[in-house]
Amino acid sequence: MRFAFVIYDGMTALDFIGAYDPLTRLKTMGFMPEVTWDICAYTAEVRDGAGLQFTPTRIGEPLAGYDLVYVPGGFGTRTLVQDAGFLAWLATARDSRCLASVCTGSLLLGAAGLLAGRRATSHPSAYDELRAYTPQVVDERVVDEGDLVTGRGVSSSIDLGLYLVERIAGPEVKARIKQQMDYPYGA
Repeated sequence: MRFAFVIYDGMTALDFIGAYDPLTRLKTMGFMPEVTWDICAYTAEVRDGAGLQFTPTRIGEPLAGYDLVYVPGGFGTRTLVQDAGFLAWLATARDSRCLASVCTGSLLLGAAGLLAGRRATSHPSAYDELRAYTPQVVDERVVDEGDLVTGRGVSSSIDLGLYLVERIAGPEVKARIKQQMDYPYGA
């Protein structure tokens, strides 16, 4: 199983790390040793909205062939929804088994043409923007449309990561990862 974690300038670090941590524990805790992942970016240099630098492992390479492509949100989405090159690159994820986003990452999926006719969520402050890509904006923490899973605001990235862990490996593995993370909330 292969994961692609998309990163970009202006993302919110917790949006990325909140799901990255539980999902990569599938391998690091020994549940699924075959899991691999890449940190994928359209550009070589990436900083979150506060200036923290991230180093991608793949730059500008197509996102096809991954089992899961995960897109975080952040204020950088507001300019990227107009960036034709970035959106064309993101659209290469179209045939992945599962697309996932949290917060305003759903705006990027929508702008790349990956939300048409699908239910989705985002940070509540971006619901009106999200309606430009799908009229089915849902006020829920996690929205599962089968091959598309979206999460609400930044803190829901942990819930979304754990939700995806359960989809991939089952409730017992999710419970053990949640326990190891000392995460006592919902999810």
